[in-house]
Amino acid sequence: MAIAYWCILIAAVLPYVWAGVGKSAARGYDNRDPRGWVAKQTHPRTQRGNAAHLNAFEAFAPFAAAVLMAQTAGVDPGRIATLAVVFIVFRLLHGMFYLADKHLLRSLSWTGGIGCVVALMIQAALRVA
Repeated sequence: MAIAYWCILIAAVLPYVWAGVGKSAARGYDNRDPRGWVAKQTHPRTQRGNAAHLNAFEAFAPFAAAVLMAQTAGVDPGRIATLAVVFIVFRLLHGMFYLADKHLLRSLSWTGGIGCVVALMIQAALRVA
């Protein structure tokens, strides 16, 4: 189960990675008003980094819940670990495709990641049914 827990940690850190990458593309970062600063940026990489940052936060809670649901329900730990690792791979690709402005690949990687979450939740639900 340690692998799945490490994946939760990685998923929790990813939003900050994408925010940092996005902010590094622009100059004059204002730490007194970081959200206002980001809202004023016109550099595409900064905007895409911020969007990837927000999307990573949106994906975190369902993923963490799915892993914990599956574990609590007694789903096979190997299956949980596999889906957790695949989720992380999809989320890394999602962020990279977001930054590279590859919209179709970004959407496909998002779909793969949410598919892992749904699979974990369904397996948990079937296990306790």
